[in-house]
Parts: sequence; C-alpha cells; structure tokens
Amino acid sequence: MAPYSSEPPLSASSKDAPGPVAAGRRLDGSVIRHLDFFKGLDAAALDEIAARAKPARILRGEALFRQDEPPRAIFMVLSGRLKATQITPEGRQVVVRLAGPGDLVGHVSVFTDTPYPATPVAAVESVALMWSPSVFIELMARFPLLSLAVVRNMGKFIEEAHTRLRESSTERVERRIAHLVLRLTRQAGHSIDGGVEISFPITRQDIALMMGATLHTVSRVLSAWEQDGIVDGGRQHLVLRDPQALARIAEEA
Repeated sequence: MAPYSSEPPLSASSKDAPGPVAAGRRLDGSVIRHLDFFKGLDAAALDEIAARAKPARILRGEALFRQDEPPRAIFMVLSGRLKATQITPEGRQVVVRLAGPGDLVGHVSVFTDTPYPATPVAAVESVALMWSPSVFIELMARFPLLSLAVVRNMGKFIEEAHTRLRESSTERVERRIAHLVLRLTRQAGHSIDGGVEISFPITRQDIALMMGATLHTVSRVLSAWEQDGIVDGGRQHLVLRDPQALARIAEEA
C-alpha cells in the first residue's frame, strides 16, 4: 500500500480548513490562509506558496513516510492529526510527536540532509501539503516571513521537547500524565456536554509511549482518575471531565 494517496477528491474538514483540496487543481492561498503558521504573509505570497504544494491524503493508520528513509519532501498538516513514532536502537517504540494543522513534518531532515527520524502515522484521516526540498527552500528565500514561520515552528517543537524532558526527569508519574492530558486537550480538544474530548483516537498505550512509562502504570493512574470523575475513557477515547482537578494534580508539589 502506498504511504499516502493524492487521488481526488480530497477535502479538509470544515473545522480545520475551508473548501475542497483536490488533486490536480492548482491551489491558492485560501487553502492555508486560516493557519496561524502563515500569519503576516500577504495574499500574493500565500497564493504562490500554496500553488507550489501538492496535496496528499493519508488514510487512518497509514504512514506519511518511514523512519530512516531519505528526505524527499517537506510536509505540512492541513487537517487531521499525525502521530510520529520512533524505534530506538534498543528496539523500543516511542511516540515523539503529535502533529496537527499548521505543523511542519519532515523539514528538519531536509534542512540537515539526514534520514527521517520517525514514522508519522495518521491517527485520523488527514490531509497534508507537500513541497519538494528545492521548492520550499526557494520559497523561504523569496519570502522572509515564511522563513520566520519555520523558525517559530521549530522553536515550538524544541520547547515541547524540553518540557517533556524536564517532566520525565523531575516529576512523578501522576503529574507527568496530568501535564500530558492537559496538553492534548489544549492542542486537540473540543467541548462536549460535561467535558473536553480529545478529537482523535488515543489509547492508554499511546499515552505510555509518549511518556516512556509502562502501560500498567498509565492504566492504574487513569483508572483511579476515572473513579474520581476527573477523566472518562474507553478503548480509544479520552474525555477530561474535571479540568480544575487535573490542573491541581499537575501543579502539586
């Protein structure tokens, strides 16, 4: 099976992106104007950046590319959510990143000419834009605000990585899980009756892989929180019922 499909028709969800995104059609700035990543760029720049991109649909469970493959493109998530997993030299699987609308994927490998470090898999059906390395670098040279946006995007990723490293080094597991659930609800939560639901399938195993913890530990903590009415979950489902209580757990000494 191909890692992604650019077969028409493609469409971003009404929540994440306006209008259809069809393969074979020249894209314009309306496809990306809503993304904070492109804030400050004028209409002409947005039209040029979008026109040089190709859309790709990634079905749920499919990989955009594979760890250790040579970099062949820079991608941006237009709609949906990608979960990037990495196999360590010891053979352990770790979730290193969740990428959502407006996030670049694969760009660091292009800039450093190194293999892709992880495998991004679609947690839900997703749409991404892709640029060849030469095209994207040319666009960065032409539009300084695009270069600044790339730096901001990389800075956000580095800050998140530093936060996760600090938490794993200094905090007990309950606080680390609390911080993670709060981050997920900020990044991908939507309000429902009685709580905030994470808008893509997530399992306890996923949370364990994101934290470098055991499934047993994560299950124990989440089960206790479910009994206390703080969260509610199922096999691939997580709802935050009591944000204030979880915030207290995250911040307690």
